[in-house]
Amino acid sequence: MLNLQLVRKYAKAIFEIAQEEEKLVEYGDELKAAREGIESVPQAMEFFSNPQIDPKLKKELLQKCFKKELSKNVYHFLLLLVDKHRFVLFPAIVDEYRALSNEARGILIADVTTVAPASKKQQKAIADKLEQITGKKVELRLHEDKSLIGGVVVKIGDRRIDGSVAGRLETMKRKLLANE
Repeated sequence: MLNLQLVRKYAKAIFEIAQEEEKLVEYGDELKAAREGIESVPQAMEFFSNPQIDPKLKKELLQKCFKKELSKNVYHFLLLLVDKHRFVLFPAIVDEYRALSNEARGILIADVTTVAPASKKQQKAIADKLEQITGKKVELRLHEDKSLIGGVVVKIGDRRIDGSVAGRLETMKRKLLANE
Protein backbone atom coordinates (compact mmCIF):
# COMPACT_ATOMS: atom_id res chain seq x y z
CA MET A 1 0.00 0.00 0.00
CA LEU A 2 2.76 2.42 0.97
CA ASN A 3 4.73 1.65 -2.20
CA LEU A 4 1.68 2.36 -4.37
CA GLN A 5 1.23 5.72 -2.64
CA LEU A 6 4.91 6.52 -3.15
CA VAL A 7 4.76 5.49 -6.80
CA ARG A 8 1.80 7.82 -7.34
CA LYS A 9 3.47 10.66 -5.43
CA TYR A 10 6.68 10.53 -7.49
CA ALA A 11 4.89 9.95 -10.80
CA LYS A 12 2.58 12.88 -10.12
CA ALA A 13 5.57 15.09 -9.28
CA ILE A 14 7.37 14.49 -12.58
CA PHE A 15 4.02 14.57 -14.42
CA GLU A 16 3.20 18.03 -13.04
CA ILE A 17 6.61 19.35 -14.08
CA ALA A 18 6.13 17.91 -17.57
CA GLN A 19 2.65 19.38 -17.76
CA GLU A 20 3.88 22.83 -16.73
CA GLU A 21 6.55 22.69 -19.43
CA GLU A 22 4.10 21.18 -21.94
CA LYS A 23 6.42 18.22 -22.45
CA LEU A 24 4.24 15.26 -21.45
CA VAL A 25 5.26 13.17 -24.45
CA GLU A 26 8.94 14.12 -24.32
CA TYR A 27 9.30 13.32 -20.60
CA GLY A 28 7.37 10.09 -21.10
CA ASP A 29 9.73 9.07 -23.90
CA GLU A 30 12.78 9.93 -21.79
CA LEU A 31 11.51 8.02 -18.74
CA LYS A 32 10.71 5.02 -20.94
CA ALA A 33 14.15 5.15 -22.59
CA ALA A 34 15.89 5.37 -19.19
CA ARG A 35 13.87 2.44 -17.89
CA GLU A 36 14.61 0.34 -20.98
CA GLY A 37 18.30 1.23 -20.74
CA ILE A 38 18.48 0.19 -17.11
CA GLU A 39 16.41 -2.96 -17.60
CA SER A 40 18.56 -4.01 -20.57
CA VAL A 41 21.39 -4.73 -18.12
CA PRO A 42 20.17 -7.44 -15.72
CA GLN A 43 22.24 -6.30 -12.73
CA ALA A 44 21.57 -2.57 -13.16
CA MET A 45 18.24 -2.48 -11.35
CA GLU A 46 19.74 -4.50 -8.48
CA PHE A 47 22.65 -2.05 -8.32
CA PHE A 48 20.42 1.05 -8.20
CA SER A 49 18.00 -0.54 -5.72
CA ASN A 50 20.63 -1.89 -3.30
CA PRO A 51 20.66 0.30 -0.16
CA GLN A 52 24.19 -0.89 0.74
CA ILE A 53 25.74 0.67 -2.37
CA ASP A 54 26.92 4.24 -1.90
CA PRO A 55 24.50 6.69 -3.58
CA LYS A 56 27.54 8.54 -4.95
CA LEU A 57 28.43 5.49 -7.07
CA LYS A 58 24.87 5.24 -8.32
CA LYS A 59 24.84 8.91 -9.29
CA GLU A 60 28.16 8.54 -11.10
CA LEU A 61 26.75 5.70 -13.17
CA LEU A 62 23.57 7.66 -13.92
CA GLN A 63 25.72 10.60 -15.00
CA LYS A 64 27.76 8.44 -17.39
CA CYS A 65 24.68 6.80 -18.85
CA PHE A 66 22.08 9.54 -18.96
CA LYS A 67 23.29 13.09 -18.29
CA LYS A 68 23.72 13.90 -21.99
CA GLU A 69 20.75 11.77 -23.06
CA LEU A 70 18.00 13.18 -20.82
CA SER A 71 16.56 16.60 -20.18
CA LYS A 72 17.75 18.30 -17.01
CA ASN A 73 14.53 17.64 -15.09
CA VAL A 74 14.27 13.94 -15.95
CA TYR A 75 17.96 13.43 -15.15
CA HIS A 76 17.55 15.19 -11.78
CA PHE A 77 14.44 13.14 -11.12
CA LEU A 78 16.55 9.97 -11.39
CA LEU A 79 19.09 11.48 -9.00
CA LEU A 80 16.26 12.30 -6.58
CA LEU A 81 15.13 8.67 -6.63
CA VAL A 82 18.68 7.65 -5.68
CA ASP A 83 18.85 10.26 -2.88
CA LYS A 84 15.50 9.17 -1.44
CA HIS A 85 16.31 5.44 -1.79
CA ARG A 86 13.27 4.99 -4.07
CA PHE A 87 14.93 3.74 -7.24
CA VAL A 88 13.36 0.32 -6.76
CA LEU A 89 10.04 2.04 -7.59
CA PHE A 90 11.29 3.50 -10.89
CA PRO A 91 9.62 0.99 -13.28
CA ALA A 92 6.27 1.43 -11.51
CA ILE A 93 6.71 5.23 -11.52
CA VAL A 94 7.23 5.15 -15.29
CA ASP A 95 4.04 3.09 -15.71
CA GLU A 96 2.06 5.46 -13.48
CA TYR A 97 3.46 8.50 -15.32
CA ARG A 98 2.32 7.00 -18.61
CA ALA A 99 -1.17 6.43 -17.21
CA LEU A 100 -1.37 10.03 -15.98
CA SER A 101 -0.05 11.37 -19.28
CA ASN A 102 -2.46 9.27 -21.34
CA GLU A 103 -5.39 10.38 -19.21
CA ALA A 104 -4.42 14.04 -19.55
CA ARG A 105 -4.12 13.67 -23.33
CA GLY A 106 -7.38 11.68 -23.66
CA ILE A 107 -5.68 8.46 -24.74
CA LEU A 108 -6.89 4.99 -23.83
CA ILE A 109 -4.62 1.94 -23.82
CA ALA A 110 -6.19 -1.16 -25.30
CA ASP A 111 -4.62 -4.56 -24.66
CA VAL A 112 -5.24 -6.51 -27.86
CA THR A 113 -4.59 -10.24 -27.85
CA THR A 114 -4.49 -12.25 -31.07
CA VAL A 115 -3.27 -15.72 -32.08
CA ALA A 116 -0.64 -14.41 -34.49
CA PRO A 117 0.97 -10.99 -34.83
CA ALA A 118 -1.54 -8.44 -36.18
CA SER A 119 -0.53 -6.71 -39.40
CA LYS A 120 -0.29 -2.91 -39.53
CA LYS A 121 -3.56 -2.85 -41.48
CA GLN A 122 -5.31 -4.99 -38.84
CA GLN A 123 -3.88 -2.84 -36.04
CA LYS A 124 -5.18 0.31 -37.72
CA ALA A 125 -8.62 -1.24 -38.25
CA ILE A 126 -8.82 -2.32 -34.60
CA ALA A 127 -7.64 1.10 -33.35
CA ASP A 128 -10.08 2.93 -35.65
CA LYS A 129 -13.01 0.78 -34.48
CA LEU A 130 -12.11 1.25 -30.80
CA GLU A 131 -11.73 5.02 -31.28
CA GLN A 132 -15.16 5.06 -32.89
CA ILE A 133 -16.67 3.12 -29.97
CA THR A 134 -14.95 5.06 -27.17
CA GLY A 135 -14.75 8.50 -28.75
CA LYS A 136 -11.12 8.77 -27.62
CA LYS A 137 -7.71 8.18 -29.15
CA VAL A 138 -6.64 4.58 -28.59
CA GLU A 139 -3.12 3.15 -28.41
CA LEU A 140 -2.76 -0.59 -28.81
CA ARG A 141 -0.61 -2.82 -26.65
CA LEU A 142 -0.29 -6.07 -28.58
CA HIS A 143 -0.15 -9.59 -27.14
CA GLU A 144 -0.23 -13.08 -28.60
CA ASP A 145 -2.01 -16.15 -27.23
CA LYS A 146 -2.19 -19.35 -29.28
CA SER A 147 -5.01 -20.71 -27.11
CA LEU A 148 -7.48 -18.20 -28.63
CA ILE A 149 -7.61 -20.37 -31.80
CA GLY A 150 -8.66 -17.28 -33.81
CA GLY A 151 -10.21 -13.84 -33.45
CA VAL A 152 -9.25 -11.14 -30.99
CA VAL A 153 -9.67 -10.21 -27.31
CA VAL A 154 -9.60 -6.51 -26.38
CA LYS A 155 -9.27 -5.15 -22.86
CA ILE A 156 -9.66 -1.43 -22.15
CA GLY A 157 -9.58 -0.61 -18.46
CA ASP A 158 -12.07 -2.96 -16.83
CA ARG A 159 -13.97 -3.66 -20.08
CA ARG A 160 -13.25 -6.88 -21.96
CA ILE A 161 -14.46 -7.64 -25.47
CA ASP A 162 -13.95 -11.29 -26.37
CA GLY A 163 -14.22 -11.93 -30.09
CA SER A 164 -12.05 -15.03 -30.01
CA VAL A 165 -13.00 -18.48 -31.25
CA ALA A 166 -12.07 -19.93 -27.86
CA GLY A 167 -14.36 -17.40 -26.14
CA ARG A 168 -17.26 -18.22 -28.44
CA LEU A 169 -16.76 -21.96 -27.89
CA GLU A 170 -16.77 -21.38 -24.13
CA THR A 171 -20.01 -19.35 -24.40
CA MET A 172 -21.64 -22.11 -26.48
CA LYS A 173 -20.51 -24.72 -23.94
CA ARG A 174 -22.06 -22.76 -21.05
CA LYS A 175 -25.33 -22.36 -22.95
CA LEU A 176 -25.48 -26.04 -23.80
CA LEU A 177 -24.75 -27.10 -20.24
CA ALA A 178 -27.34 -24.64 -18.90
CA ASN A 179 -30.03 -26.24 -21.08
CA GLU A 180 -29.47 -29.75 -19.69
